[in-house]
Amino acid sequence: MAVPYSKIGIIREGKQPADRRVPLTPAQCRRVMERHPHLDLVVQRSPVRAFTDAEYEAAGITLVDDLNDRELILGVKEVPVDMLLAGKSYLFFSHTIKKQAHNQKLLRAVLDKGITLIDHELLTNPHGERVLAFGYWAGVVGAYNGFRAWQLLHGGPALLPAHECHDLEELERHLHAYPLPKDLRIVMTGGGRVGKGAMGVLERAGVERVAPDAFLAGTFGGPIYTVLGSADLYERTDGKPFDKEAFHHDPSGHRSKLLRYAQRAQIYMACHFWDARGPKILSAEDLRNEDLALQVVADISCDVDGPIDCTLKASTIADPFFGYERSTGQEVPAGAPGSITVMSVDNLPCELPRDASDAFGNDLIERVLPHLVGNDAEGMIDRATIARGGHLTDHFSYLTDYAAGH
Repeated sequence: MAVPYSKIGIIREGKQPADRRVPLTPAQCRRVMERHPHLDLVVQRSPVRAFTDAEYEAAGITLVDDLNDRELILGVKEVPVDMLLAGKSYLFFSHTIKKQAHNQKLLRAVLDKGITLIDHELLTNPHGERVLAFGYWAGVVGAYNGFRAWQLLHGGPALLPAHECHDLEELERHLHAYPLPKDLRIVMTGGGRVGKGAMGVLERAGVERVAPDAFLAGTFGGPIYTVLGSADLYERTDGKPFDKEAFHHDPSGHRSKLLRYAQRAQIYMACHFWDARGPKILSAEDLRNEDLALQVVADISCDVDGPIDCTLKASTIADPFFGYERSTGQEVPAGAPGSITVMSVDNLPCELPRDASDAFGNDLIERVLPHLVGNDAEGMIDRATIARGGHLTDHFSYLTDYAAGH
């Protein structure tokens, strides 16, 4: 059973490259303290946050150099092994539950140091739905980067990188000043959190949404986009009618229908969740099709070696674009003749850290904090606890070999 916490600290993010997001903004910290007067909340000083130490200080938040007296330590990204304090409880995105090789040492250190590890990704309501995520902001920045890739190819006013914008408002000002061609056609897959973020950018940029059938058959006087659900994107290989429930239970025995849309769209924005048992969405063969119209693929989902064969790697915020040579399937410079420009940054929310942090913190305060500092009657914190006091919890015992380095 989770223990209510009363002494909480926000850690200085230590993962490199630096992540400027925070779990709680200065104003949110103030709100937490007013709502929970018994709570002792401090913030570790940091030179890299999107919100400065001075902003926290102005909000009346105590700044400290170390968190040794804290019971629970909050962060965003993985905490470096040398920053972990023995015997403490931590809440951050650990990226260990899928046995990610690069974080095996992190989980080993958690167990060796007697730490309790709670994971943001595992916090769910009684219906099993996640309550915290940055996906919406991945969609926002990913869609904007899709337009930046278009500008790279076609010129026009330069679009400032998202991470150089103060916030979403400034980003949208740059996009509104960019003249989109009237015949621009965009196809998108995925309508969840990530997709909604991308759709918001498209609509605020004046791109009209149309139904998939109309996208294929109609003519329009301005830029348009369509969103493909599973029934629009996949069909059964045996010719039988598509069954959405059966597909989500087992996506094998299906094939993608994206090519017919990619023969009309110049930009593809991928915002979907992909099941590794499912078919390719855009194969190397599709990408060689002589009728392909695609010039830009913004793979916001960024599944390397996944369903989109031109996603050869995860690109970076500093260098977000690369070219995919259609004939050979090899990486070439972005904009090279015979290539598609690909954007596959895998940490997109980091580019709008103030907006992303504000939205995340609101959900943390309303949906999670009451369970951390009070009665966790729903078991939310228990369900999200990977290790307790240095021992894997029953639900995560499958990580034993992974944690041991096997």
